[in-house]
Amino acid sequence: MADYDLAIIGGGLNGVSLARDAAGRGLRVILIEQGDLGGAASSATPRLIHGDLSVLERRGFWRVRRALSERRTWLRIAPHLVRPMRFVIPAHSDERPPWLLRAGLFVYDSLASRSGLPGSATLDITHHPVGNALKRPFGIAFEYADCVVDDSRLVVLTALDATEHGAEIRTGARCVRADRADIWRLAVIDRGHRRVITTRALANATGGWTSMVADTVLRQPQPAMAAMQMSQIIVPRLFESDNVYVFQNNDGRLIFASPFERDFTLIGTITHAFTGDPAIVAIPGADVSYLCEAASRYFRERVAPTDVVRTVSGVNLTPASARRRDGTTLFHARRRKAPLLTMFGGDVTTSRLRAEQAVTRLTPFYPMSPRWTAGAALPGGDFAWDRFETEVDLARDRWRFLAETQAQRLVAAYGSRLSAVLGEAKTRDELGPAFGPELTGAEARYLMSHEWARFPDDILWRRSKLGLTMPAADRDALAAFMADVI
Repeated sequence: MADYDLAIIGGGLNGVSLARDAAGRGLRVILIEQGDLGGAASSATPRLIHGDLSVLERRGFWRVRRALSERRTWLRIAPHLVRPMRFVIPAHSDERPPWLLRAGLFVYDSLASRSGLPGSATLDITHHPVGNALKRPFGIAFEYADCVVDDSRLVVLTALDATEHGAEIRTGARCVRADRADIWRLAVIDRGHRRVITTRALANATGGWTSMVADTVLRQPQPAMAAMQMSQIIVPRLFESDNVYVFQNNDGRLIFASPFERDFTLIGTITHAFTGDPAIVAIPGADVSYLCEAASRYFRERVAPTDVVRTVSGVNLTPASARRRDGTTLFHARRRKAPLLTMFGGDVTTSRLRAEQAVTRLTPFYPMSPRWTAGAALPGGDFAWDRFETEVDLARDRWRFLAETQAQRLVAAYGSRLSAVLGEAKTRDELGPAFGPELTGAEARYLMSHEWARFPDDILWRRSKLGLTMPAADRDALAAFMADVI
């Protein structure tokens, strides 16, 4: 008998979503990730949970409706990670006419019926706070509802939920060979130790490495794929209002400018073909300039490449024959050959649904429980999305040493499970050493023991974004602290 029912190679959002769904249906699951969870493209998304207006413009009505239905699901199961916001599109005389934008948002509202979010509206931004940061020629704008998400924490909490349903998650483990017969036999280097495991089915969810893994590890034919790079830039905060700007650029692209970690603005996304090693992807200077110019076209304060404090890039794959943005799942099984799932591409919004559909493909091979993930909250998400501020107030009442901004960050990260991090602490000193103004030893220890953090970057850039503000000396102190804990 095989050790597992399903082995998954790759710990990005696709991989952990497969693990969560399959484990909750009663399958014995192991996930193998050579680095950190969400360490590549899954931490370089536009951080949006949305229907995607650009798809609506291409008349992809069914896709938009499906995505908006998933938006409603995410608000229900991950209210700490997924936050509703108002998106604002300033009307530009050289781009889409106002009547077209207004009509498009009317359709968008119709497709999002029963979402619980307010509908679209027309704003006079010469007398509205959202216009304060913009150049004067823009007189009106169109406002609508969508959501933003902490993408890297979504990956980690999905993995955490998978383990709570019985899955085994192995980071720092690399599958070097897979032999296929009536079961799969995998050779895995797990933190320096060689291990052989067997599994009844295998999933390749390695993102930008999908083709390479198929060729060199699985030795299975795959259709031609095209690698696509997506990039954003982070600059100091450009506006005070709590909304996301959607800018029409002169080449037809829509560029988003989002509030990011209180003191910064995230600008993106630019996407183009990529060649090379996905492990060392970097945004070209021309793309940085493009995003700066796109933002400067609208903001009063000019954005220059010298203002960029960090860039974010990732690589994913699409079928070479079609630029599908909603992801691809391939399934291969034949007589006396164990099943193989290949899952790549797609956005954050529909990741849960794609995993659900992919795992369902395995139903003929062994019995499993019904679909379940749409109705089960992720760890810490067992409260209504419109009670987020109430959860912050409750946290401040319990841990009175927390400033409001600190409580907001912690609730956004851990939700109702914040007590697992802070315990019964009465003062900040009881949480151990401080690394910068936000991170404590107690939180770092929790992330290492419960969320697979092994190195400082795992905490500073994926479990949080505290690397943006933490001084170098505190980073060194954190590294020493983590080495002692290990």
